[in-house]
Amino acid sequence: MKSLLLKSILGLVSIIYGIGSASAADIELRASHQWNTKDVRHEMVQIIADEMAKANVGVVVKLFPSKTLYKPKEQWGPLTTGELDISAFPLAYAAKRHPEFDSTLMPGLVKNHDHASRMNDSPFMADIKKIIDDAGVMVISDAWLAGGFASKKTCILAPESVKGQVFRAAGKAFNRMLQGAGASIQSMPSSEIYTALQQGVLDGANTSSGSFVSYRIYEQVKCLTAPGAHALWFMYEPILMSKASFAKLNDKQKKAVMAAGQKAEDWFATQAAGLDKKMSDTFAKAGVKVVTMTADDAAAWRKIANETSYAAFAKKVKNGQALIAKALAVK
Repeated sequence: MKSLLLKSILGLVSIIYGIGSASAADIELRASHQWNTKDVRHEMVQIIADEMAKANVGVVVKLFPSKTLYKPKEQWGPLTTGELDISAFPLAYAAKRHPEFDSTLMPGLVKNHDHASRMNDSPFMADIKKIIDDAGVMVISDAWLAGGFASKKTCILAPESVKGQVFRAAGKAFNRMLQGAGASIQSMPSSEIYTALQQGVLDGANTSSGSFVSYRIYEQVKCLTAPGAHALWFMYEPILMSKASFAKLNDKQKKAVMAAGQKAEDWFATQAAGLDKKMSDTFAKAGVKVVTMTADDAAAWRKIANETSYAAFAKKVKNGQALIAKALAVK
């Protein structure tokens, strides 16, 4: 009798332990990025985490925002090895390892949000995604963020408007283009733009719509050049996943990850233009003049970019000229 009771108790303990172990056996994916929890890029990763929870396939996505797990440019290496599972990552940050990635922050290649959407499925992006894939990483959500120019002195429209001004630009390609138009360059993180404008170190800056608002640049400038229909500044900032991490999932879990990534991408597509409007509205409310470039303005800038940024890229990067040509072919 005692033996039977003991067996029953041991059986119950085994069942309870099995239930606990099943929960403990959930796969945890770590997702890292540099932005705060109010940023649209964080929201994309949060959607993926929420969708995986809803799917109930035994995968939990744990978020590490605001550089709490890795520094921004240090995320690429861990993604390639599987040490980091997921990241919202500006691809140009990895250009030191893969110089082709500089083309995803190249002036004038992407003109507006509709154009960015068409770029996603182009031969140009197929080449970029092959490099990503060969490095051991995969794209689960596409995202292009727009940006613009702001100045304490003049509205930045035609190239001659920057002549004699000291500018902070995002990336080497924009530095070269602005220098080609007669501007001087001061390099610094976007978080330092406000102070540099305030102290007279900068006359103007070039960055994303989100950064212009979050860093309150509207308090230091007289004119904003918003993206509009003929933007110069677009940056590819996808949600990436380590292929090593993806390979550890079963088919049901993999399907859920891809569905979650698509949900985040679709949501971002509805928000992208809204980020530009929020920037324009915020600057206008602060008394800053808001303008957009004409087709002729943008064409004049692309001519300078062709002679400076594109030329340097073609010289430095193997097949760089062909890559630029593929991007320019997307209408």
